[in-house]
This record gives sequence, structure tokens and C-alpha cells, in this order.
Amino acid sequence: MAQSAIAVERWEGLECAAQLDLVLPMYKEIWVEPPYSEGPREIAEFVDRFAQEVFLPRARLVVARVDGQPAGYAFGYPLPADTAWWKAMDEEVTPEFATETGRRTLGIVELAVRADRRRQGIAARLHGELRAGLGVERVTLAVRTEAEAAPAHAAYASWGYRRVGRWRPGDDKPVSDIMLLAL
Repeated sequence: MAQSAIAVERWEGLECAAQLDLVLPMYKEIWVEPPYSEGPREIAEFVDRFAQEVFLPRARLVVARVDGQPAGYAFGYPLPADTAWWKAMDEEVTPEFATETGRRTLGIVELAVRADRRRQGIAARLHGELRAGLGVERVTLAVRTEAEAAPAHAAYASWGYRRVGRWRPGDDKPVSDIMLLAL
């Protein structure tokens, strides 16, 4: 069987907001699966968060299609100077580590591939396209702990990420590992 071509589309800033109807069905399908098991509350939180984050400078959305069908997506933005990203970590970080400029670190907020399209290089392609041309020094993302999300951890490790801390975004939220890729 021939490998299907992966087509990638990219939107910037407020253009991302117009793609919610494309992304939301994938979000609902992907994040309902264990270990995430998201429900209506988390889906509503995603929609609200996405609607706010598209206003951040250099926000970017990338969608992969296989045979014309949406297969996965990635969304992120360079962390602004006033980001709380590093403050949520359990570990102490130095001011030098945590200083952001709006150009230093790309924060990947979403990176997901539909179950039937995993292990085809789509996540790596989305990751590369999301970073392309931003000129950042490093990339960060949060992922459930390795015990919960071993395949994701394995992929990130193979791309050069290392764990730099733990993060609990809220009292009622699960713990995640903060991963960092130095470029």
C-alpha cells in the first residue's frame, strides 16, 4: 500500500480563529481518549483558551491533512514577556531561565494526531511546520507524565526534548511534565 501524502496548512494570528470549526472536531475526538479523557468542561475551556490565545503575537496553527481529511493539528505561540508558563512549575527556575521576550521560546499548546493516523510522521511534520521561520531559541510544551503518556514522551525525547519540571496548571488539573527543546 502506498504512503499517502501529508499536506500541511498554516495560519497566523487571528486567521487561526477562523479555523476553529476545522480543529474542534479533532480536539473532541483525540482528547476524549485516555489518558486525557476530556469531557464537555475541558472542551469548553479549550474553546475559550483558543479564542484568547489567537490574539497573542505570532500565534500559529498548523493542520495536517491526509487524502484531504484532517489528520492532526498543532497550535502555539512565542511566550510573551509576561507569561506565567514557568511560574506554574513545581521546581524553582532561575530568572535567566524564565525570562521571555516574545521571541525566545515557542510554547506549543496543542499537538495532536487522530488515532488512525499516528505513527506516520504527522506529529513530527506538524512540530516542524509550527516552528518554521519563528527564529526562537527553544521550544516548550506540557505533556502528561511519562507513566500516563509514554508514546508522547518517547516521541518528544526522540526529537531532543528533555524534562525540565512538573506543572499543575490548577488544583483540579492533572500534573504534566514540562519539556524543553533547545535549538
